[in-house]
Amino acid sequence: MNDFENDIVIVTGASTGIGAATARLLGSTGARVVVNYNRSKDQAEGVVKDVEEAGGDAIAVQADMGSEADVLRLFETTDEAFGPVTALVNNAGVNGPRHRAADEYEWQETMDLLAVNTVGVLIACREAIKRMSTKHGGNGGTIVNVSSIGALTGSPGRFIHYAGSKAAVDTMTKGLAVEVARDGIRVNSVRPGMVDTPIHAKTGQADRIAEFAAQNPLGRAGLPEEVAEAIVWLLSGKSSLVTGAVLDVMGAQR
Repeated sequence: MNDFENDIVIVTGASTGIGAATARLLGSTGARVVVNYNRSKDQAEGVVKDVEEAGGDAIAVQADMGSEADVLRLFETTDEAFGPVTALVNNAGVNGPRHRAADEYEWQETMDLLAVNTVGVLIACREAIKRMSTKHGGNGGTIVNVSSIGALTGSPGRFIHYAGSKAAVDTMTKGLAVEVARDGIRVNSVRPGMVDTPIHAKTGQADRIAEFAAQNPLGRAGLPEEVAEAIVWLLSGKSSLVTGAVLDVMGAQR
């Protein structure tokens, strides 16, 4: 039996990058994977195909993780297609379109970012807990939230709002882990450093990997697949004693 053969896993923001790599890896372990996307339908359907070819089962579900109605629909669609979720990866995240100094932050941009990166994570956890918690008749489960090195550095002169949203994710992870520990649910987060994903180009930093990767003590940027390995380990029974942890996956970057 594969490790995740009977598991139903929602991976948010799974059309590209870390989310896509995580979905593919889960597929190779036999999981039923819900590939969430917001705008990248074709890419999400490509990930579904990869999951199926790897031996898993999958569907793609459009949902804006900054909208409560969409989050609810994501979980309800999962219920209908596969059954109650047994694992959740909160990977979806957005950033601003360019670097900003502290005197340039815009209200709506910041609120939109927090809606996806912070509030959406908490509401997705709420919906997962309703289905997983033994207190509510569930069989337990696991949640992994995806944070960022920005939660440590604060990202001055660049993306303080993004960094703050990810610091909130780490704090919520610790609180949730304690609150639901006796209900059969483990909650952890991974904190990647510089990883070669499309988010850099989306924030006007298409050359960032080539320019700054050498500053990492390992001398290179991370790969989405390396972060996915950490996420899947935290989802698995091999990490059964680990909850409330924030795992740095950044090659000693600071």
